[in-house]
Amino acid sequence: MTDTPAAEITLRFLAEPSDVNFGGNVHGGNVMKWIDHAGYTCAANWSASYCVTAYVGGIRFLEPISVGDLVTLRAELMHTGRTSMHISVSVHARNPRQRQRRFTTHCILVFVALDESGGKQPVPAFTPETDHQRRLNDYARRMIELRGQLRNEADAFLSDFLP
Repeated sequence: MTDTPAAEITLRFLAEPSDVNFGGNVHGGNVMKWIDHAGYTCAANWSASYCVTAYVGGIRFLEPISVGDLVTLRAELMHTGRTSMHISVSVHARNPRQRQRRFTTHCILVFVALDESGGKQPVPAFTPETDHQRRLNDYARRMIELRGQLRNEADAFLSDFLP
């Protein structure tokens, strides 16, 4: 047994009839909820603390998910800051009677670890070890830069709406 937390987790379940939208496929809002659950599980596992979602971005709905599909969500730690964790969540689905799975959705989330009193709490540093992890880490760093630029643009735009 190891004391090192896993940098990734996998959740699997069947899409249920209550998940369906008016078009007959799984509702995008349900997929977003599943992504948040997977991301939270990965972040809480890594930090060993309660975490809150601080950012959700770049969600891509690529293929529909059908009721009865076996859904697999893979959440992977991409990058850590002092108190934050960038998590990549990929969603795949397949008919359980078939072997071909479909890449259906991808999203990046940022979680912040909190202590018992609700203040930000430091998280263990993540050091990428594989080529895949290094690519995820590089991508997260680039997204941090782009979000900073977007935040500046949004702040300037939103100032028009302030009283």
